[in-house]
Amino acid sequence: MANAGVIAVQDLFARFAQRQLAGPLLILAILAMMVLPLPPFALDLFFTFNIAISVIVMLVAMSVMKPLDFSVFPTVLLVTTLLRLSLNVASTRVVLLEGHTGPGAAGQVIEAFGHFLVGGNYAVGLVVFTILVIINFVVITKGAGRVAEVAARFTLDAMPGKQMAIDADLNAGLIGEDEARKRRATIAEEADFFGSMDGASKFVRGDAVAGILIMLINVVGGLFVGVLQHDMDIAAAAKTYTLLTIGDGLVAQIPALIISIAAGMVVTRVGDGQDVSQQFIAQLFTNPRLIFLTAGIIGLLGLIPGMPNFVFLLLAVILAAIGWRLERGERAVAPLPVAAAPLPAREAQEASWADVTALDILGLEVGYRLIPLVDKSQDGELLRRIRGIRKKFAQEVGFLVSPVHIRDNLELKPNAYKILLKGVEIGAGEAFPGNLLAINPGRVAGQVPGTATKDPAYGLPAVWIEPALREQAQAYGYTVVDASTVTATHLNQLILSHAAELLGRQETQALLDHLAKEMPKLVEDVVPKLLTIGVFQKVLRNLLEEGVSLRDMRTIIETLAEVAPRSQDAEVLTAQVRIALGRSIAQELFPGGAEMQVMSLDPQLERILLQAVAGGGDGASIEPGLADTLLREAVAAAQRQEEVGLPTVLLVPGNLRTLLSRFLRRSIPQLKVLAHGEVPENRIIRVTSIIGGRV
Repeated sequence: MANAGVIAVQDLFARFAQRQLAGPLLILAILAMMVLPLPPFALDLFFTFNIAISVIVMLVAMSVMKPLDFSVFPTVLLVTTLLRLSLNVASTRVVLLEGHTGPGAAGQVIEAFGHFLVGGNYAVGLVVFTILVIINFVVITKGAGRVAEVAARFTLDAMPGKQMAIDADLNAGLIGEDEARKRRATIAEEADFFGSMDGASKFVRGDAVAGILIMLINVVGGLFVGVLQHDMDIAAAAKTYTLLTIGDGLVAQIPALIISIAAGMVVTRVGDGQDVSQQFIAQLFTNPRLIFLTAGIIGLLGLIPGMPNFVFLLLAVILAAIGWRLERGERAVAPLPVAAAPLPAREAQEASWADVTALDILGLEVGYRLIPLVDKSQDGELLRRIRGIRKKFAQEVGFLVSPVHIRDNLELKPNAYKILLKGVEIGAGEAFPGNLLAINPGRVAGQVPGTATKDPAYGLPAVWIEPALREQAQAYGYTVVDASTVTATHLNQLILSHAAELLGRQETQALLDHLAKEMPKLVEDVVPKLLTIGVFQKVLRNLLEEGVSLRDMRTIIETLAEVAPRSQDAEVLTAQVRIALGRSIAQELFPGGAEMQVMSLDPQLERILLQAVAGGGDGASIEPGLADTLLREAVAAAQRQEEVGLPTVLLVPGNLRTLLSRFLRRSIPQLKVLAHGEVPENRIIRVTSIIGGRV
């Protein structure tokens, strides 16, 4: 037992030491270097460790695929900056205390950087140090800080567009809740990362300024200490302490320069499919013709008299060899043409009933460039998205839509597609595989280069862009989607808008068969005892035409069971079902317990319309002049509702609801018309606009 306890404690300590003590120990070491005097050997060790850390950070920054893969980088910047500054403090103490003893007073690393790298000439050392500081401070640090600042601002500006894209994919059934939650977390992490990088870049900038000040203080302090305390002459003190100070500055400035380069690499990354090295090779050395052209130019320069001919011609030969190697590789990869085998001759066959094919309910025809998106053998992405659309539709609307029959159509443009309903085209568009569609939701910070177009689903202005411009477009506020998502979203929007037409007799019977498994007696009492399947289908279609979900089938069937003995009219039955579903209808339009801010009719206009309905019976109509005025004012009121971010809902008496809904639907498709009886008693109503009167 005792041995087991000892082993457990040792294991716990080992794990704790490996995982949790690294950070605290590093901070303690940094603080100790600022307070405690260090021997020259310890300085050599820590300076070497500082150089190694900076190299590791730069290599990691070059190898990551995307900035979030190195999310700890802002903290690394802070820690490495503190490490360098603490080493500066420790080395300054040793230089001032032991500098009079010779160039090796502060360790071999400082001596090497101060003596061998600059040849023991402190004037040359000062120039080299100044140049390094200028490179770090003026070029790299300033540029990286500006990029981080802009990236942070653009990332924050792009967050609403990215959130809208996630919500659109979720609503279309393209992704699940877990994937949506993961994407939202990634967006939040991106905003936090670039915000932290914006602040962390100031650490590097401040480190460069501190390096200059520390060097000046050390030079002046060394002169005072050498002359006043150690009775050295001014020339000897200046040479000794300046060389030590320059060595100290160089050994700290070079790792700072490396860290600054790493910061610039992280914040300037574009794309997340390759690391920096892969992107560099793949994008710079891809076109052999450009390599040959460069080789020719360098070769011509090498032929000019007075130029270093050997160097130029050697480089030209090397470039030509690289171009030849790339061109040879492209030829090897290029597929060989395959001769098509002759088709066997077929005898002409007589026509038969087999030639009469059933018309597809839903069809999708694609051009030949879109075939990979719908190819089963290639696991086409659009196929998976269409399956997700059907599943999402069944969950939200309440019945299973017919399968989408996909076929290629060589008469279409290569990138075109066409969506058919019962053989009739209801939508068309173009998609470009390999490119991305940047959709302008209304507020973008800039323009991205590409082919201007419109989003086929909602008609918003959009641009087809290269994949490399994804992050830039998102930073400007665009909603960026791929080609399969464009097609799937368009298909989903059309399926939702034509849901009533997709509910045929066969789908209705399948729905009843499904419901009969859960409530067989209730279904049997309604269909076919009280209602025919045709009337039942008409009621469901009426609901779907106005965007009412069929998920609550129990309430629908129970309401029909109560009302059907008194009336067989589909319109009357629909009105009663809507009243029963009033709570869910109101919840869909005004989520939660929110106040229902609706439009209403002027009382005088309402009386006129009620008289028209009472006098016209089932064929009631609106006088043309009155209809024109009503339509014009309804359109204006709906626009005002949308401008303030409210749903366009018109509240009218029950007798007018069907008439006004059908009359206004064509001109204002987003308008929902509710009857007074459909509003739950516990909901608060506030009229925001009056049609036919003053607002």
